[in-house]
Amino acid sequence: MKTFSAKPADIEKSWIVIDAEGVVLGRLASIIAMRLRGKHKPSFTPHMDMGDNVIVINADKVQLTGNKRNKPNYWHTGHPGGIKSRTTGEILEGKHPERVVMQAVKRMLPGNRLSRTQMTHLRVYAGAAHPHEAQNPQVLDVKNMNSKNTRVAY
Repeated sequence: MKTFSAKPADIEKSWIVIDAEGVVLGRLASIIAMRLRGKHKPSFTPHMDMGDNVIVINADKVQLTGNKRNKPNYWHTGHPGGIKSRTTGEILEGKHPERVVMQAVKRMLPGNRLSRTQMTHLRVYAGAAHPHEAQNPQVLDVKNMNSKNTRVAY
């Protein structure tokens, strides 16, 4: 029996919408990362971009467990003494709450060139509206997914 390796002509991409309202951030990010890589497909090939296009709405209403709202996020401006920090709660309540979801998904993907390409297939919006209705996206209900049956549910 030969091992199947997908070719670019064999890849079929679809569009899905995920509502992040009331969903725990880490669980949401792992589901999105799996969809972006294409690991939910039986023809998964690690070196090919097989994933779907994912639209996340209501990113500002994502849930954080424990004391993660007070966790500081650091960055450096590049100037001497230029280390800055902002808590995750401040980011969620600020101008760009979608960055919390983007960063969580980015950190769940492998750190290579292919994952940078796969991140371009992720669109995150703070509100409920999105401009991708023409693609006829399918709704993926992540709230009712049982943690033991997540492989089977989608």
